[in-house]
Amino acid sequence: MSKRITINPITRLEGHGKIEIFLDDAGDVERAFLQIPELRGFETFCLGRPAEEMARITPRICGVCPTAHHIASTKCLDDLWHVDPPPTAKKLRELVYSAFMCEDHFLHFYFLGGPDFVVGPTAPATERNILGVIAKVGLDIAGQVIAMRRKCRELIETMAGKVIHPVFGLPGGVSKGITEEQRLEFLKTAETAVEFAQFSLNLFNDVVLKNDDYVKLILDDAYAHRTNYMGLVDENNKVNFYDGHVRVVGPDGDEFARFAPRDYTDHFAEHVEPWSYVTFPYLKSKGWKGFVDGPDSGVVRAAPLARCNVADGMATPLAQAAYEKMYETLGGKPAHATLAFHWARLVEALYAAERMKELLEDPEITGTDIRTEPTRTPDEGIGIVEAPRGTLVHHYFTDDNGVLTKVNLIVATNFNAAPIAMSVEKAAKGMIKGGKVNDGLLNMVEMAFRAYDPCHACATHSLPGQMPLVARVYDSTGKTIKELRR
Repeated sequence: MSKRITINPITRLEGHGKIEIFLDDAGDVERAFLQIPELRGFETFCLGRPAEEMARITPRICGVCPTAHHIASTKCLDDLWHVDPPPTAKKLRELVYSAFMCEDHFLHFYFLGGPDFVVGPTAPATERNILGVIAKVGLDIAGQVIAMRRKCRELIETMAGKVIHPVFGLPGGVSKGITEEQRLEFLKTAETAVEFAQFSLNLFNDVVLKNDDYVKLILDDAYAHRTNYMGLVDENNKVNFYDGHVRVVGPDGDEFARFAPRDYTDHFAEHVEPWSYVTFPYLKSKGWKGFVDGPDSGVVRAAPLARCNVADGMATPLAQAAYEKMYETLGGKPAHATLAFHWARLVEALYAAERMKELLEDPEITGTDIRTEPTRTPDEGIGIVEAPRGTLVHHYFTDDNGVLTKVNLIVATNFNAAPIAMSVEKAAKGMIKGGKVNDGLLNMVEMAFRAYDPCHACATHSLPGQMPLVARVYDSTGKTIKELRR
């Protein structure tokens, strides 16, 4: 290999990472790798702690998706203590979670993924950011984005005590309910969120779908993988973020598995590689075949498009109409276009907003029966929700006193880790030819991982391990005079 290209750091994601691209003598891509040089290790340092602390500890894994960890942990604690929360408590949890999903999806579209389309994939790097988006859509729209996220976050803060590290979930319920006055105020927020989600879909239609070059890019084979897909569905096989069964479909869209959260270990195992602290989950029955797609691969994809692929539709009317339009444009189900994750994200934002409205129009939401006290001895618990980035699993074991003896967290970016690595390499091979490399092409390689909205702080949990260390000593001219490695 005659040339090496490094993208360091990669941008507009949660966490840290770099991409290494190796060219052959002809200037084409021989290999490309995504490396994640960070380690969190929450499973290990949570051992020995009381299990009920987990709903307050695990949100510290990530400042972007703390609510996902809080709710997954709370559901895990329900299962650990074998307690079923009252209906009002479940609806309050789902209300908070829907508000979180709504504002998080808006965050990604406008701040992280959106610049690639609203500003342009090959625009100058200094413009591919939220300021560039504002310059394109105008200050008024930017104000609406900020106001919408603020309103959703105010709902979360009122209900859950904090936005970044919520504290209201308890084994068997929640710590507080809402008043009728709060319900009416939150209902206004939900109605505004529905309108803003529709506006965002219209913006996507006007900016992306009416641009033939963008549509061609979305459908380009460089951004396509025929993988298995997974996500939570309700009893009607409709997308559900808070509860339901895990459904897996194959690359052809046929159902491969449908199971209760407690049975996930019957279907998934985790593969490890010596060069990464990220684990790579795979379907047990298919086995780990490596970083490959196709019907025989055990690799699965999670996140918005995956959820839409495994579901038979959306559970709310406006989102269902948007869902149908998306698949009509993409040529049917399942859709394998990685960049279409951005579109599915906006469809889901509309569903989350509609679901907020439905919950706030339910008279039971202001009920006062909000907790069932645990009375049984804890042992093992599993909680699964759909995080913005895909399926999130919390799995705890305790002794009879509820002290943690084993913890396993499989986050969405773990499920997507192998597909992300595959997507980066395929995009690099598709975009870089004959040694032609520029900033725009390298950003188009980054777009392959950005569509997944990965959170590497959440995903880097594999222990035991040892952080590799390379120390370089330079002279006054910048020349390396010594290199030390551990």
